[in-house]
Amino acid sequence: MPPRTSAGILLYRLTAGAGCEVLLGHMGGPFWARKDDGAWSIPKGEHGPDEEPFAAACREFREELGSPVPATEFLLLGQHRVTSAKLLTVWAAAGDLDAAASRSDTATIEWPPRSGRLEEFPEIDRSAWFALAGARAKLVKGQVPFLDRLLEHLPGPGAPVGTSEPGG
Repeated sequence: MPPRTSAGILLYRLTAGAGCEVLLGHMGGPFWARKDDGAWSIPKGEHGPDEEPFAAACREFREELGSPVPATEFLLLGQHRVTSAKLLTVWAAAGDLDAAASRSDTATIEWPPRSGRLEEFPEIDRSAWFALAGARAKLVKGQVPFLDRLLEHLPGPGAPVGTSEPGG
């Protein structure tokens, strides 16, 4: 059985004080409500074989944060198997966004489990900027390798950030 596929965008900004910060979303819903470390995610979502991964990544960013990606250049960080059944493709983009103003679409789930009752919860209940060290603790474990890949591409002082075409 082929793995499920997801795509996302890791928005980052370079600051004088914290160095590199990344924008993460805290997963919504009752399962994640009381969790913090290991409960944050790169804005991403599943796509089918007929949808281009980059288009899915942009769509999911908009759905989960309520705003289009505030960037025009994207760096492909590649794919990583985040679970035995899911393959995630991520692009990095330099940009800025007011994390406190983000608003996510909702998802309907049965809650409590096996109750027959459907409730709506935000896909992402809040977003925040984290320095890379803090992001390592906050991210779900399977997504942490994308932080290392981003770090490999960050410029030294005064150097431009390298880019690649979406999908390339």
